[in-house]
Amino acid sequence: MSRIAGRLLLAAIVALHLVPFYLLLNLSFKPITDTSSKWRPSEAFSFDNFASAWTEAHLSRALSSNLIITIGAIVLVVLIGSFAAYPLARHRTRWNNFIYMLSISCLIVPGLTILVPLYKFMVDIGGMNQYWAVILVQVTFALPLSIFLMTGFMGTVPKELDEAALIDGCSRFSIFFRIVMPLLKPIVATLVIVLGVQIWNDYQFSVFFLQKPSVQTIPVALSGFITQYHSNINWVAAGCLIAMLPMTLTYLFLQKYFIKGMADGAVKG
Repeated sequence: MSRIAGRLLLAAIVALHLVPFYLLLNLSFKPITDTSSKWRPSEAFSFDNFASAWTEAHLSRALSSNLIITIGAIVLVVLIGSFAAYPLARHRTRWNNFIYMLSISCLIVPGLTILVPLYKFMVDIGGMNQYWAVILVQVTFALPLSIFLMTGFMGTVPKELDEAALIDGCSRFSIFFRIVMPLLKPIVATLVIVLGVQIWNDYQFSVFFLQKPSVQTIPVALSGFITQYHSNINWVAAGCLIAMLPMTLTYLFLQKYFIKGMADGAVKG
């Protein structure tokens, strides 16, 4: 009886997660002239919402902005995070432990709490409407998680590999790039998925720092469909489906590394 109850509970949880996706699909394919309930399936499927969302929100331009920011931020997060995690994982000194704890303590700081001084700082350095400025902000808030997971994962890599390479005459840089980095594929895949989705869907920083239409990201571009006097939720739903595709394909490509990276990265951190 307990097994049946457990399966019913799992089925209910799955159904609960599928409800928003059903609404998204139903609204995106429902003609704009169909004013029936969002729960009721449309009698006629239409792709007009996708075409309208693509043209009216200039999603091709917004998609380019998303790609530039997400790829740039992820590359920097992986590089800087791995550079920081290597000495923290290999040399467990009191000072390194302090640096490690200080880094991961930043995870509890919400970005919105420092948005006002951050906005003023961006204005002072000329970072408004600049991709590089948003990339640096995203890297700053993504680094604590990157250091946490990478330090834990590197703790699972035997130190004997380093010692053997040192005996063979390799420098620390050679050890890092030739031995350690190739072993980091699972945790890199995990960071690409977890932080990539976070950066790809970011709204709070993009809406403040990328105000020109030519550099707006997809979430900001789609928000223009919902205003005080106008709301076209069908176009938003279609645009959200388009925006989901890149990260969904990325997850499908990297999913075999994802679970291993999450488990190993959190065990010894």
